[in-house]
Amino acid sequence: MVTPVQLSLGVNLQDTAHFSNFHLGKNPAIASHLPKMLDEPGFRYVFLWGKQDSGKSHLLQASYHLAKSQGREAAYLALQDLAGGHPDQLSELDQDLVCLDDLDAVAGIDLWEEALFHMYNRLRDQGKMLLITATSAPAHLPVNLPDLASRLAWGLTYQLQTLEDDDKLAALQLRASKRGLQMPDEVARYILHRSPRRLSGLFATLDVLDEASLKEQRKLTIPFVRQALKW
Repeated sequence: MVTPVQLSLGVNLQDTAHFSNFHLGKNPAIASHLPKMLDEPGFRYVFLWGKQDSGKSHLLQASYHLAKSQGREAAYLALQDLAGGHPDQLSELDQDLVCLDDLDAVAGIDLWEEALFHMYNRLRDQGKMLLITATSAPAHLPVNLPDLASRLAWGLTYQLQTLEDDDKLAALQLRASKRGLQMPDEVARYILHRSPRRLSGLFATLDVLDEASLKEQRKLTIPFVRQALKW
């Protein structure tokens, strides 16, 4: 066993991403299937792809947190932040679950493709689980290494559907309720129309409101939201 990759809960790996606060929207099947796969024997590989706000990173990080809560070894790497460096971290990965976010960022880079190929084979031979996300299906990624391209196309590939505004409202309200906050429909709509439309922006706004509500012991109303966010 090699030394586990050291990971910090920061901007990329959110400790609030769990299956319990994932709004299913049009993606109920894969969200219910991923937790079950952690208990299956042998090599398991899932490739999740979709546009922004489809929930790829949330599902990846929820899988990571579930594995850790069950006492399994897990690793999460945001490839977009690592693409400019050397892929030596990949040689350290042999955890029970390995999660690679944003494969697009390193597709077409020879050093990274070679390292990904060897990592894939190692995890397969050891019977581990590999989750990968990208904005395109495996066949449409600009992968130069034929052997890697064929490996990426082997497993379960699932396209996630982008959330529409109604789904974003529901996702925001679900996240708020998991924090013990009641968010009326009119407040959720007010936030949606004035915050960044991406889920990450909406959830960042919720972080601010959660702290302000706790500090002032106030409910989420439009006047309070306007005051707390200085809108």
